Amino acid sequence: MAENEIRGQSDPGQLAALITRAAGDTNGKGGLPPVERWNPPFCGDLDMEIRADGTWFYMGTPIGRQPLVRLFSTVLRKDDDGRTYLVTPVEKVGIRVQDAPFVGVEMAVSGEGENRQLTFRTNVGDVIDAGPDHRLRFVIHGDNNELKPYLHVRGNLEALVSRPVMYDLVELGEHVEIDGVSMFSVRSGGEMFPVMRSEELEALSR
Repeated sequence: MAENEIRGQSDPGQLAALITRAAGDTNGKGGLPPVERWNPPFCGDLDMEIRADGTWFYMGTPIGRQPLVRLFSTVLRKDDDGRTYLVTPVEKVGIRVQDAPFVGVEMAVSGEGENRQLTFRTNVGDVIDAGPDHRLRFVIHGDNNELKPYLHVRGNLEALVSRPVMYDLVELGEHVEIDGVSMFSVRSGGEMFPVMRSEELEALSR
């Protein structure tokens, strides 16, 4: 592949075909390409953006074909510089991400108490069990104290839990003592994930 060939494509379908050829097989079993092991040269930025609601845009136009979005999502990587890239063995191009690259759009609950397991589905079809390998974290954002839960998906990539799912998630919260402090927390996969101090929750509820 010629340098900058991915970046030079103006049609998302052609871009997808290039990425498919460049990435090669994904172990033949439907697995993900090993992007964390690839170290290609940086070939500039691509006019692609993932909006906060999970919609992908290419050259200012929404990518309406979900199989294309799924393909692009499999070669995403967020590096230690804080930027997100599409990565193949021969080329790395930067894209823009407004918030998180994925959105958690559905949650299933199994078990109770210490055996509770929360399983999330993302907008690109990943199914993730929250637990020690896929942790939940919670951020209080903005002047209106908006609660934003994030789920670790892979590498440095996270999913922002959508607002409807967030309400269901918070309904499962409980007050527990962590390091001597009462915390409103959510339990999954044998782990306890603190949302906020209990006193902070009480203040927000007034």
